[in-house]
Amino acid sequence: MIHVQYVSTFIFYDFFDLGLDNKVSGRCDNCNSSYFKSSVKGGVFLRECRECGMKKSI
Repeated sequence: MIHVQYVSTFIFYDFFDLGLDNKVSGRCDNCNSSYFKSSVKGGVFLRECRECGMKKSI
């Protein structure tokens, strides 16, 4: 059985949301890309995948 998990690219995910902390380190949890745009806003580190646009708060 294949488990498919849909992840919206329009939502900021926290590090532990949906078990996303268990994915491959340094890769996008949605598309497995390693190309990110990172920023710090309000003391929160945000990482956005440049391939699929998924945003994640670390």
